[in-house]
Amino acid sequence: MHSSDPVIRLRDVRVDVEGHRALDGVDLDVAAGALTAVVGANGSGKSTLVSVLAGLRTPTAGSVDMREGTAIALVPQHTADSARLPLTVTDLVSMGRWRERGAFRPLRRSDRATVAEAIDAVGLTRFASRPLGALSGGQRQRAFLAQALAQHADLLLLDEPTSGLDDASRRAAASALRVATDRGAAVVVVTHDLGELGDVDAVVTLAAGRIVDAPTAHDTRARRGWNVSSVEG
Repeated sequence: MHSSDPVIRLRDVRVDVEGHRALDGVDLDVAAGALTAVVGANGSGKSTLVSVLAGLRTPTAGSVDMREGTAIALVPQHTADSARLPLTVTDLVSMGRWRERGAFRPLRRSDRATVAEAIDAVGLTRFASRPLGALSGGQRQRAFLAQALAQHADLLLLDEPTSGLDDASRRAAASALRVATDRGAAVVVVTHDLGELGDVDAVVTLAAGRIVDAPTAHDTRARRGWNVSSVEG
C-alpha cells in the first residue's frame, strides 16, 4: 500500500551545471511503497535528478523536502572495477548493515538473517561465499543491489541497474525491487527500458531537464516493453 505522504518532494527544482540547465522546473512527489521509473534520452537529466534525490547535488533553485529520518540507499552504475574488490558476496552485502550496526562491528543474528534474505532476493544464495571477481557483471550488479536491500532504506535510488544484464539477472533485479516496495520503501529507478522492470507504479519522463509525461500505473502496464532511448530532449 502506498503512503499518501511522500518520502521526498521536489518543487520547481532547477539545476545548472557549467552553464547548462540540467533540470528545469521539476515538481515530483516520491511515494512510499511505490516503484517509480525515470526515463528519457541521454542528457535529459535522469542522473542529475537521482543525484538531487540522493542529496549529492544541491539545486540551483527550488525546494527539496524529505520526510524526517529518511534513510537513503544509492545503487550507481558499476563497472568492471568492482571485480577487483577483495570481497565475497556476503562481505559486500553485510556492509549494508553498517548504517545501523556500525562499521566493522560483528553482525547480530538478525543482521545475518537480513543479509541472507537480501542475497536470496537477488537470486545469489549459491554464490554467497564467492569473491566478486568470480562473478559475471550481472551477478556483481545484483550483489550491489542486495547490499542496498540489506540497508532497509526508506528511499532506494538506482541508476540503470539492469543495463547490460542478461535476462535472468534482469528478472531477479526486478523481483528484488518489489521486495523493497513491499517493505514500504520508495524505489526510484533510472531505466532505458520499462519492460525490464515489469509493472511500475509511476513513470517520470524527462526531456531537456523537464518532466514531460507522467503516466499512471495503468498506463505503464499498457506500455511495458517500450524502449525510451528514442525520446528527444
